[in-house]
Amino acid sequence: MLRTQSVLSTSVKDRSMKWLGLLGLVALSECMVIIPIMKMKTMRETLRERSLLTNFSEEHPYSLSQNATNDQNIIYHPLRNHKDFSYVGNINIGTPPQEFQVLFDTGSSGLWVPSIYCQSPSCYKHNSFVPCNSSTFKATNKIFNTNYSSVSIKGYLVYDTVRIGNLVSVAQPFGLSLKEFGFEDVPFDGILGLGYPRPTVTGASPIFDNLMKQGVFSEPVFAFHLSSQKENGSVVMFGGVNRDYYKGELNWVPVSQVGNWHIKVDSISMNGTVVACKRGCQALLDTGTAFLRGPRGPVSKIQKFIHARPIGREHVVSCQSVGTLPPVVFTINGIDYPVPAEAYTQSLSGYCFSNFLVRPPRVNESETWVLGEVFLRLYFSVFDRGNNRIGLAPAV
Repeated sequence: MLRTQSVLSTSVKDRSMKWLGLLGLVALSECMVIIPIMKMKTMRETLRERSLLTNFSEEHPYSLSQNATNDQNIIYHPLRNHKDFSYVGNINIGTPPQEFQVLFDTGSSGLWVPSIYCQSPSCYKHNSFVPCNSSTFKATNKIFNTNYSSVSIKGYLVYDTVRIGNLVSVAQPFGLSLKEFGFEDVPFDGILGLGYPRPTVTGASPIFDNLMKQGVFSEPVFAFHLSSQKENGSVVMFGGVNRDYYKGELNWVPVSQVGNWHIKVDSISMNGTVVACKRGCQALLDTGTAFLRGPRGPVSKIQKFIHARPIGREHVVSCQSVGTLPPVVFTINGIDYPVPAEAYTQSLSGYCFSNFLVRPPRVNESETWVLGEVFLRLYFSVFDRGNNRIGLAPAV
């Protein structure tokens, strides 16, 4: 998802949240009452969401465990590709474990799943957490509100054991939603953020930070290999890098501002002509969004360049012309990362849609792009918290 803006407080600020607060507190305080486990229907398939230091590598010598192709220190977690629109993996919460399918998202930092007490229609379409069925659950009276662009949730901050495969985070803070807006058709139950810690996001330490503190990783990194047009083959790996997933060498780019996974982009060009980011710009590498998002003006210029015509909120190009369209080249830290037309267009129901979309503007923000799964399917990505940098290389 897009980068979050969240507000955490210990009091409820409007009448609707007061009602939800009472509902949640009463429900959580009655966990000695026997409540049946409710097996919700898990998912519905969706198509809804449609230059820096040249001596950086010398100043930050590469030390990741990438030389061994089957490094035993690397922890692999499979992801399922849903129509090239989202990559979802299973986690377990509570004792005994309750299973959820979550979006592993570098654009946010909190973890949340639906609560059994959630009143929103989307909660009835996804797995919901039952606090009373977990012996390690701990409630709080803290409310959180989290906004992801046009969708949002409201709920409570709680604590419990969270498992990502063999990784175990005890007393992990996370959110239980009591109200959700815009999640009716998403193919996942909740979101697991892999961004930097943010004090206002569910008010607590992200799961990756807690696992780092426990010393379970040989290296404080995680990496993504995202498959294209097939359900299996995608993976997020923790604690090291397996070079079988990429070609050549990793090119390292420093995080432009510690606190999020933003990097500096030198320019964006087509056919040798700079079409956007003429004076440099920022970009968020976001596993939680499907597309390439940018400011309205530059995106409109690219749409014209590829002869995309608007149909409602979408832009379509001639499917016959896709093979002749030039790649869009993102130059990052002096290295070109081309995105071919076959990647920045999507064939669906006889139309070929442009995968460039306008991102909502923010006050006093310079030109900023979101490089989502369209970009990350092409380039294996390593997120290095230890050195505050991102490694990129062509994916295998």
